[in-house]
Amino acid sequence: QVQLVESGGGLVQPGGSLRLSCAASGNILSFNDMGWYRQAPGKERELVAAVTSRGTTNYADSVKGRFTVSRDNFKNTVYLQMNSLKPEDTAVYVCNMRSTVLAGSTLDYWGQGTQVTVSS
Repeated sequence: QVQLVESGGGLVQPGGSLRLSCAASGNILSFNDMGWYRQAPGKERELVAAVTSRGTTNYADSVKGRFTVSRDNFKNTVYLQMNSLKPEDTAVYVCNMRSTVLAGSTLDYWGQGTQVTVSS
């Protein structure tokens, strides 16, 4: 009942910037935690950044100071502003929304992913 659609990925040179967007649609009845994961070849899935429904943010150490996550609750959209990009940031970036379905239980929705490639 919920779909997440990412956009904004592409090819960028080292030191460049990109902004990813993730729009959630469907049966969304409340503001949920949303975030970004990434999966690179030979690497485990990594939580890059997240923002809760209350506005609290969290970042992986590898992106602190370079990435900024934000959200528009009215649009159910989360953004990831990526600055000073490095080749090691190359990955498929996947949007996530976590909802509470009952006490002590959560349900995760995932986007299809968008490729970010940082290369000269």
